[in-house]
Amino acid sequence: MSWIDWLVLLGVLGFIAIYGWYKSRAQTGLRDFVVGDHSSNWWKVGLTVMATQASAITFISTTGQGFSDGMRFVQFYFGLPLAMWVIMYYFIPAFYRLKVMTAYEFLEQRFDLKTRLFAAFIFLIQRGLAAGITLYAPAIILSSVLGWNLAMTQVITGILVIFYTVTGGAKAVTVTQIQQMAIILLGMVFVFCFLLYSLPDSFGLGDALSLAGQAVRMEALDFNLDFNSRYNVWAGITGGFFLALAYFGTDQSQVQRYLSGKNIRESQMGLFFNGLVKIPMQIFILLCGVILFAFFQFERTPLTYNQKLNETLSTQHSSFFQNKSEAMQNVHDERISILNEKTFDPNLYARLNKEQDKLREEVRVYAESNELAKEANDRDYIFLYFILNYLPHGMIGLLLAVILCAAMSSIAAELNALAGTSSVDIKNRLFPNLGSKISELDWSRIFTIFWGLIAIAFAFYASLFENLIQFINLMGSLFYGSVLGIFLVAFFVKWIRGTAVFVAACIAQLTVLLLYVYSDIGFLWYNVIGAMMVIIIGAVIEKGRIGEN
Repeated sequence: MSWIDWLVLLGVLGFIAIYGWYKSRAQTGLRDFVVGDHSSNWWKVGLTVMATQASAITFISTTGQGFSDGMRFVQFYFGLPLAMWVIMYYFIPAFYRLKVMTAYEFLEQRFDLKTRLFAAFIFLIQRGLAAGITLYAPAIILSSVLGWNLAMTQVITGILVIFYTVTGGAKAVTVTQIQQMAIILLGMVFVFCFLLYSLPDSFGLGDALSLAGQAVRMEALDFNLDFNSRYNVWAGITGGFFLALAYFGTDQSQVQRYLSGKNIRESQMGLFFNGLVKIPMQIFILLCGVILFAFFQFERTPLTYNQKLNETLSTQHSSFFQNKSEAMQNVHDERISILNEKTFDPNLYARLNKEQDKLREEVRVYAESNELAKEANDRDYIFLYFILNYLPHGMIGLLLAVILCAAMSSIAAELNALAGTSSVDIKNRLFPNLGSKISELDWSRIFTIFWGLIAIAFAFYASLFENLIQFINLMGSLFYGSVLGIFLVAFFVKWIRGTAVFVAACIAQLTVLLLYVYSDIGFLWYNVIGAMMVIIIGAVIEKGRIGEN
């Protein structure tokens, strides 16, 4: 990076941090820390909901997902609009009517304390682990740019985000997310345009999409009903609906974003805006990955996009590196020759891409078996490799600022939600007299620090998973279904009471975890299974109780 990139990067991040502190420096209590002052208009609500979900993982990992796997991932979001409608007309009015600070307060009023605590603990476990994954993504960037040790980078990044969240609370998260989303959208539009500009002469968008199609990157829809498939239309509409309903309706990191709205109407319009824009935004990010794939067909790319692993291979395992590099070069030269021919052979082109994928897989397996790097899978490094090696100076700093802005936004929102739930649903409800000399606001700050440290600890294990965006959604699917089932019973099955729904939720959660360990069912179906089990088993138990009486 040049001094221009550092100037842009530090200037953008510094402005946002100072602005957030200035606008939120006066906090009056726990409610102000958790949900702000209920002053947000609908467009602010919509942008903050989007910014909370659009973490650094969205831009690093989703772009890599589009590069490696094409457009299939978009099917994951097909159930989102319907979920937004349900939350707008059932969840939001109930939350506002009861004046709750967390979604789980509602459950005690509808059922009982143990059901509230079950949902709160599930949220704390799931979101606490997910915060570690969210923290890992920006640590990848800084460690690559600065040449720092990855673990040390995670610790430093985590401490900075903890400080940012502790000092500002929910209001700092809200007021800075608007600027962050503007920078994010600007940066991604530039990447898309730059990729098209950088393609060979007379090779436009249509040609790039056609080339990606030859490599099976444009198959966005799969209508086959396969329960073992991660992504198909049916899994997206059903499992995606349940996951989106659970995430936006029961996850406190999202609930507190729209509870910051001025009134019910503003919150509803904000969620409607999110549902309207989210799918096109994800299509656009995936498409950037697909166009990046077409762009790299004309470039000499490395054996792995993880630069540290490349350096290790080239210095410590020179014989292995040399053989694989020569094979990679031969594939590249042959592919370039057929791309330049007037009679394009798609079968030969597909074979060459498979050979390249095979070489990269051999490198990954070799690295893992010889313990050469903590992160042998390079999907999450693809977009970063492009930024650092192909963008002009100045824009490198801006794109890194885009990813770090997204990271700051999401992690701060997650820590704020974890602290709010720990304060409102656990400490104040179970131990109201504990530390009576410490104010509620200071307790929230203590919990923010605690969950920040948990996130840092779990970030050390993030590299063990295949792809960060997939793991985030897997984590949600493992835990959201049972909690969503509780909320669905609360709203739509009025005659089921607390004990029945609590027992049903425990059984459903255990069942989902067993399915993950012992079956190959696509993870989106876990949400459907968990939620439906709570409703059905809860109804059976309640009917039995009524029969006994």
